[in-house]
Amino acid sequence: MGINISNFLFSKSKNRQMSEFQDLDHLDGLSISTVSANLYNSERDDLVMFYFREGANFASVYTRSKIISENIKWNLNQKSKKIFSLVINTRNANCFTGEQGYRSMQNIAKIVSEELTKKQKEDEDIPEKIKSKNIIFGCTGTIGEKFPFEKIKSKITDLIKNIKYTQNKYIWMKAALGIMTTDTQPKVAMEECLIGTTSIKIYGIAKGSGMICPDMATTLAYVFTDADIPNDVLKKLLKKNIENTFNAISCDGDTSTNDMISIFSTGKAKNSFVKSITDKKIKSFDESLNKVLLNLAKRVVADGEGASKFVTINVTNSKTENDAKKIAFSIANSPLVKTALAGEDPNWGRIIMAIGKSDVEINLNKLSLKFGDLNIVSKGKIYNQYSEIDAANYMKNSSIDIEVNIGNGNKNFKVYTMDFTKKYIEINSDYRS
Repeated sequence: MGINISNFLFSKSKNRQMSEFQDLDHLDGLSISTVSANLYNSERDDLVMFYFREGANFASVYTRSKIISENIKWNLNQKSKKIFSLVINTRNANCFTGEQGYRSMQNIAKIVSEELTKKQKEDEDIPEKIKSKNIIFGCTGTIGEKFPFEKIKSKITDLIKNIKYTQNKYIWMKAALGIMTTDTQPKVAMEECLIGTTSIKIYGIAKGSGMICPDMATTLAYVFTDADIPNDVLKKLLKKNIENTFNAISCDGDTSTNDMISIFSTGKAKNSFVKSITDKKIKSFDESLNKVLLNLAKRVVADGEGASKFVTINVTNSKTENDAKKIAFSIANSPLVKTALAGEDPNWGRIIMAIGKSDVEINLNKLSLKFGDLNIVSKGKIYNQYSEIDAANYMKNSSIDIEVNIGNGNKNFKVYTMDFTKKYIEINSDYRS
């Protein structure tokens, strides 16, 4: 069965219900629409549009994979400083589709821009002519399948007709559900802050459950704010704040061809001008943006395919941050560590193995390891009061904290990951059915 708002709200099998999610409401300058293009051969919403009536400043960060999807190629080729619409489809990644996939983006952008220009003339006092270059895309799903251009084309009129100028929690949830693939939960987050004395909203949605490992962002995530922030400042803020959020997560060690994170600034809050990333008045915005991104990133990990454990790996007192990062990801991406976690086995030797293969110089006499508050290894030796029973009991928790103290510096890095269960294999062996 496809996932839609109704079967999410009313399914007894879901662990979380609507009331448990943050109350995202109206964000001025933004409109949202969702429809079903029958991409899953079901009635679930699988096509989502975000429409910026007066355009939005924006910044995006994309995958570093050497094979990228046609929608990302399209986005990179557009040099517009303002975006009027973001269109996202699920079920098809539009990757390894060649000319057909790219031309589909061209044609859809042309149709969307023409239809939105008509809507501008109908709805706006000062209408703008929207061009193809003002449209960007997010695609997610199976690689190598022909892009479903005709199905999506046939629903563009409905998509634009369904545009909601005023948002509420229900509409945000529909959008978050509409971009999901193997996810079991929608992912939304919000913060409010100040720029100077002006109240600002920052809202975000994301999808991601598998094929999650950085080096850029590792999922689809979209952040929206009513702040007025120039493109160059948005870019710097985004790149800075993904480093300890979306670039600090891994579900399975695999980087997607379609990874993108974008931030859109509608400017409707009318805050005072922001000169640069060092401008003191955006300190609160900077911190709040990080909270939104971290919230979404953690939700991606917690919803990892088949995950039963949410795992935080904190590498401390390393010579460099990069060394700490290498060690943390070496642990996080180890199948042996992940399966031990799934089996609730306190096999700390696997963590030692992962540290050793990280290609970081280790002084064994300074190395310490903890599970939560339990000392496992102290200065290169098994802790003299180590208890296998206590460690095994700790592993039964749904949230696991692993701390590795390298002992040769003052740099730290924290990575968030999950375990590997039989369910992960089931999901990915049957992904396309």
